[in-house]
Amino acid sequence: MPKKIPMRQCVGCREMKPKKELVRVVKAPDGGISVDFRGKAPGRGAYVCPSGECLKRAIKSRALERGFETVIPQEVYDRLLERMEAGADGT
Repeated sequence: MPKKIPMRQCVGCREMKPKKELVRVVKAPDGGISVDFRGKAPGRGAYVCPSGECLKRAIKSRALERGFETVIPQEVYDRLLERMEAGADGT
């Protein structure tokens, strides 16, 4: 029997994709928002494709704000976009 692949929905394009192909954005228990390339950080997660376009769509539709039930400042979005465009190297 083949192993089940966990699927998650991108908040930008709304497509179901394997969890390993997506980048997790996390709202930590202390309220901080960050990009979690490893997928193991504690907190509530939302998934987005590793492209800047999907993140921009998620920002425009306020999908992350709805998912995390909080207002996210623009500088946090700018940092997320810059980290995502730098690549998923985990640094």
